[in-house]
Formats: sequence, structure tokens, C-alpha cells
Amino acid sequence: MTLGLFRAVTKLLPNPVLLCGADGRILAANPAACRCDGRLVSGASLLEVATDDASLRSHLATWLRSGNPVPGAVTIKDADGRMRRFRCHGARAQWFDGPLPAAQLHLVQTDGADQFVALSQQVAALNREVAFRRSLEGERTRLLAAEQATRTQLQRLYALTAALATAVSLTEVARAVKGAAPAALGATAVGLHLHSTRLVPPLQPGEHLPRAADFTDLDHPTPPTAHQPSPDPEPAADPEPAALTLPLEADGTRLGLLAVYGADPTTSGDHGTAVAQQIAQALRRAGLHEHEHRVAERLQRSLLPQQPHIAGLEAATCYAPGSDLLSVGGDWYDVYDIDAEHIGLSIGDVAGHGLREATLMAQITAALRNIVPRCGTQPTSVLEELNTFLGRYHPGQMVTACYLVFHRPTRTLTYAAAGHPPPLLVHADGASTYLDQATRPPLGPIHGIPYRHADVILAKDDTLLLYTDGLIERRREEITIGLQRLTACARTTTGVNLVELCDRFLHHHPDAAFPDDRALLAARFPTTE
Repeated sequence: MTLGLFRAVTKLLPNPVLLCGADGRILAANPAACRCDGRLVSGASLLEVATDDASLRSHLATWLRSGNPVPGAVTIKDADGRMRRFRCHGARAQWFDGPLPAAQLHLVQTDGADQFVALSQQVAALNREVAFRRSLEGERTRLLAAEQATRTQLQRLYALTAALATAVSLTEVARAVKGAAPAALGATAVGLHLHSTRLVPPLQPGEHLPRAADFTDLDHPTPPTAHQPSPDPEPAADPEPAALTLPLEADGTRLGLLAVYGADPTTSGDHGTAVAQQIAQALRRAGLHEHEHRVAERLQRSLLPQQPHIAGLEAATCYAPGSDLLSVGGDWYDVYDIDAEHIGLSIGDVAGHGLREATLMAQITAALRNIVPRCGTQPTSVLEELNTFLGRYHPGQMVTACYLVFHRPTRTLTYAAAGHPPPLLVHADGASTYLDQATRPPLGPIHGIPYRHADVILAKDDTLLLYTDGLIERRREEITIGLQRLTACARTTTGVNLVELCDRFLHHHPDAAFPDDRALLAARFPTTE
């Protein structure tokens, strides 16, 4: 629409119609406006005609922002000094294509009765504005609540993800699920029902995982007792019916079921499938780790020498792989029946982990069984020959070792060590002493080392403990702290047999994560009289 068309359209209207710019300048006016007041013509300023300049400016700003008519009021003082009040509706003139925006105003002169109508219209407009603001506030509150609920749900899902990411074994995964999955699913509890043979394939017929309290083994259910009826391996055997049952599948294999208790199926089911997939992947990963760990442990045990029965010697051994290692290692222990008067013992560790180190350990134990019959009564000679063997056939490898020989008639123990932790001599009253008077560098890197030996007389009730460094070393901890823990443990071994003593030392620090293998050999030399 042009200004000319505007004038033509508004020419016959009985009430004043104005087109005003943001500065109050009248851009166009119909004849009724001029008849109402001769000052309401094109080019005049409405702000100069109106009595309340500030109020009119405020109305103009509102009208220029509005696409729909907004009520207002204008008061004009005529030439006789009379106040003439006009009820006004204004809105931005969308059709106007001038350089600046303009407002189109429709004025109706009011009398006393019409003032009430204008006031009523203002009140109605105010009520609509209040209702609109209340609606906006309610919508804002609803959106904030939805955002908070979403953030809380994401935090719970993240807590489950973090717990599963740090879980390595099946027991750790099961504990993470029971601890974090209920909150992630909006449930009171969850139950795991797993096929153990699908998670960890048995290494031989009839073998299966030890019974676990953290999940129900569907392949090997707990046998009934006199006080416990035979359980149903399905989730229905749980004390309350599950609100939701989710399948746990990974790599096309059904690993079991996740029973969800005390949850709303309509809300939990939305993200329950994603949670179940995440749990299934963690279980699959833990099952593979468990299987590889058991294979490595069995291979390691098969490489350790079988201990012969020797008169005058009581011995017990134990071995445990590092908790976070899947590869075999190079720890060994062995005993030797040298002659009628001498018994030899050795313990050692090949640096590193892997098949190469395990193979070297097997070669070392074979070499020692060849060296000891020739010079086993001289510990320094045994270490020197073993060092020569490593330098000739395995250059660059490093091995720690300790060799000891016990002389039956005099009960003298002679020992020599090559970079290995000192043996611990535990007395009958629980007091203990480290045999650390004959320590030299490890075998392998340096040739021609003159090893030295030391002697100690053993009482009939003394116990000799040989061990590898995995028993005492911890990350970010001085080795002296580990040695102190061993002496503290020794004070608790009074009166126990060798098997229990070995087990007690092996698990003397149950809360620690063991980064390396642990091999132990405990020996006593009772009198033969």
C-alpha cells in the first residue's frame, strides 16, 4: 500500500486515522483527523499537539513493536484550552515501505461513559498480559524440571558407565551392576542371571566357575539343602516378581538376563535396552579376561618345577598371578636333594611378562638342575654359572635370583642373592629376620660378577620364607613398607602349619591390587633324630 492508497481508503472513515513515524511526525492523515483538529495534518508533530509527551512516546514505542492493534490514549488541548481525550488503537504499519517504520493510529474521541469502556479494555488487556506471563512462567518451570530430570538421568547413566569401565573381573562387573544399575533404571534393585559357561568356557570337562554371591549361575545352580528348596534357575525364583526382564546379549550370544525390580516398565523400558547392552558388553569383556587369565595361570603353574619329596625337609609352595596381567611370567621356585648332607633351594624372577620370559624361566630351572648337582654346596658358584649361562645364551635379559643350601649336620644355611628380595627367617615366637648380608646385582647384564655368600644357623622350629617381588612391591610405594608388612604378618604365624603360613603371607594385604605375580616357598628343617 502507498500513502496515496492509504488516503483513499481512509478518506470516508468518520474517525481520525493517522500514520506516524517513531519521532511522532505525522506522515499521512485522513480528512476526519483534520476536521477533528486542524493541527493533525501531514508534516505536523503529534508530540507537539498531545499534552502528555512522555506517555505518547511510550505508546508509540509499543505500537511500533506490535503487529496487532494495541489500545492506548491520546489527550489533545484545543485552541480554546479544552482537553479532548481520544481512545486510540495503534499497530505497526506492515504495508509501509518507507525508510523508517511507522505506526497506524485509529482515534476515537471519548466522553464520560466511554472512559469506562476504555478503562475496561485496558484492564482486559492487562489481564491477558498477566495470564500470558503466568503461562510463560509455568512453561519455564516445566522445562527446568524436565532439564533437571534429564541431567540427573544422564549422571546416573554416566555413573554406571564409569563403574563398568573400571570393572575387570566378573565379580567386579556384577558388583558395579548391582550398585549403579538400579539408579540408572529408576529401580529399587536388579538381579543378574548369567550363563557362566558362555561367559568363561571351561578349560576341561566338569570345570566351572566358583560359586558367586553377586549373580545367579544358570548353568550351575546352587544345590538345595535341608533348609533350602531347589531353586528355579529362571528369574521367577527371586523373592518378588521382576517389573522388567532384559536380555543380555553380546556378539550374538545370549549371556543371561537382567531382572529389574520396583521400576516403572513404561519409563525404564525406554533406555533399559541401552543399559542392558552396555552391561552385556562389560560381562563379555570380563568373561574373556577371566578365561585368558585362567589359561595364563594354568600355563604358568605347568612351567613351575614339580617339588620332589626330600627327607628332613618340610616345604609348601604357592603361586598367584598379578590381578591385572593376562600374560605368563618368569617367577620360579625349586628345591634340590644334593646329597645326604645338603638340601638346596632357589627362587627367582625373570624381568618382564610374556611367553619369552616364561620360556626363559623354564630354561633357567632346567639349567639349575644341571648346575646344582655339580656345585650346589657353593651358592656363589651356582649364581656365577647361572650368570654365565644367561650371558652366553640370553644376552640382554635380567634375572633376580637367590640360592640357598642347608647343611644338615650343622644346621647351617648358606645363601647368596643376585638382586632378589631378601629371604625372611621366621622364628617360632613370630619374630623374624631378613637374610640380607649377601646381596649383589641381578644376573645377566654384567658378566664376571664375584658373588658373595653369608651363613646363618637355623633353630629346629625356624621357618624360611622365599618370595618374589610381587609380594612386597606396590605402585607409588617404597619397598621398605612392603618389607615391614611381611615382618608384621610373620608375628601372626605362630603355631600354624606351612600350608596355612604360605596362604597367610600370600594374602597378607588383601585390599591391594597386585601388579605382579607372587611366588612363595616356605621351608622348615626339622631334626631327623
